[in-house]
Amino acid sequence: MRIIISPAKKMNMDADFLPSRNAPVYLEKTRKLKEYLQSLTYEELKKLLCCNDEIARLNYERYQKMDLCRCTNPAILSYDGIQYKYMAPQVFEYDYFDYIEDHLRILSGFYGILKPFDGVVPYRLEMQAKLKTAFCHNLYDYWKDDIYRDLTQDDTTILNLASAEYSKTVEKYLTADINYVTCRFGELIGGKVIEKGVYVKMARGEMVRFMAENAVEDLDEIKGFNRLGFVYKDELSDNNTFVFVKIMKVNSGDNELHLKNE
Repeated sequence: MRIIISPAKKMNMDADFLPSRNAPVYLEKTRKLKEYLQSLTYEELKKLLCCNDEIARLNYERYQKMDLCRCTNPAILSYDGIQYKYMAPQVFEYDYFDYIEDHLRILSGFYGILKPFDGVVPYRLEMQAKLKTAFCHNLYDYWKDDIYRDLTQDDTTILNLASAEYSKTVEKYLTADINYVTCRFGELIGGKVIEKGVYVKMARGEMVRFMAENAVEDLDEIKGFNRLGFVYKDELSDNNTFVFVKIMKVNSGDNELHLKNE
């Protein structure tokens, strides 16, 4: 089984208690992107990244000084978004690290695909960035089916915990022999499952932790996930989509609905 997740925009390079183990599989393609990004002016990079001056300045300096092979940290300890906070790999037991190294893959606009202990440097480049160059129309065009081929070379089951921006790099190339399952996390409102960004990110991180703690090898085992108030709903799910609904409870003091375990 392969589990796919998105990266985070913010990166933390202070977690140096575990070393990197490998170089990213598509490092040469990353090097080509780095060289192109280094050639951009500050204003061109800021426009590409769609960010404020502070973030643009930080990343302009990063790219100008970037060395892809020095001062790297493991990818799983380098991203600092909500999903990663709830996954909390900084406090993993060692066998949890072994599990995610075997099963988890991080999709990236800059690196393509990463194993948890691949060495990375801080960068900012979203997959949907409007990067049009002499060698690609955008990053989806640049990576083509590279990510998909790496994911499926030794496995035919993929659990999608990534955002649509990143899962598109895989879904475009799916073939009938691949068992591809997406997890949805939401609230049941008016008979519809409504997903809210923050809760979805929290749940995705908790799901990875749940799978690592329980050494999950069979997709059916994740139906037992019940953290942050989410429970699996068989009647809302199918073979390709597992739906988890956040259980609501009534506060007897004011009769308002509150999220359980919030």
